[in-house]
Amino acid sequence: MLAFILRRVLQSGVVLAVVAVIAFALFNFTGDPVQFMVGQDTTMEERARLRSELGLDQPFYVQFARYVGNAVQGEFGLSLRQARKVSVLLKERLPATLELATAAALLALAVGIPMGVYTALRRNSALSHVLLAGSLLGVSLPSFLIGILLILVFAVQLGWLPSFGRGDTVAFGWWTTGLLTKSGLKALILPTITLSLVQMTLIMRLVRSEMLEVLRTDYIKFARARGLTDRAIHFGHALKNTLVPVITIVGLQLGAIIAFAIVTETVFQWPGMGLLFIQSVYFADIPVMAAYLCLIALVFVVINLIVDLLYYGVDPRLRIDRTVAAH
Repeated sequence: MLAFILRRVLQSGVVLAVVAVIAFALFNFTGDPVQFMVGQDTTMEERARLRSELGLDQPFYVQFARYVGNAVQGEFGLSLRQARKVSVLLKERLPATLELATAAALLALAVGIPMGVYTALRRNSALSHVLLAGSLLGVSLPSFLIGILLILVFAVQLGWLPSFGRGDTVAFGWWTTGLLTKSGLKALILPTITLSLVQMTLIMRLVRSEMLEVLRTDYIKFARARGLTDRAIHFGHALKNTLVPVITIVGLQLGAIIAFAIVTETVFQWPGMGLLFIQSVYFADIPVMAAYLCLIALVFVVINLIVDLLYYGVDPRLRIDRTVAAH
């Protein structure tokens, strides 16, 4: 078990290093940030002095080494657009993104798993066909279009929910939350639905396909022959074994929700890290962009590690295979 964890951690470190190099290299070709920081009347000498003060006149490997050295200490340099520490900017935006991603993930699980089970057990019912057709629509429509349609209906025409922003928030130290205010809860509804819809439909179809596969296995037939009730067979045996492969996909989807929240945050002007990243792209704010991608890569790596450990603990076949291989 320890060797398995160490190997995964080493692989994760290599992935993070590669992502850091690629991100920093790509963003150096997005444009000259000095052009966005100065006015049209700025002389070439003043531009050169500013570029030297920011270290942008140094070779790529020098800039990258300085960036990595600061990142190891928890610092990602200064934002070229706001002249503030990148770590402070991410810290301010992190609560909003995690709040939105957590709400979307919980909604996708709470709705997707029951719908998947229902469409597997009642696959010939009219409601099951409606849900499957709706899942195709949910997967096909892009998130920004879903968000715009929700804004049009519930914010513009009906006026029930706000179309942008996070609403009122309550601060607990550096952490802020809108879950304790009425306007914060209302502002969370539309972005949560938008972000969770694609994940919800994917989870539903995955659970359905796995459930149908499990229901055809021999041990389910044996359980029926023993006289077990349908409830015991469906939820005590079939669903339990269905969730083993679902763990992997759900874990990866959680990382995808955090990463792809960038579109939803832009549509709803949600003050999270995704919106900060988009604003940084407009101004070629390289430290912020590189820090954001490295942070997202870290989230994926950590989630993958947790999923691997859960899968290792849930599926006894992996432990048996490793034990046999060791001997």
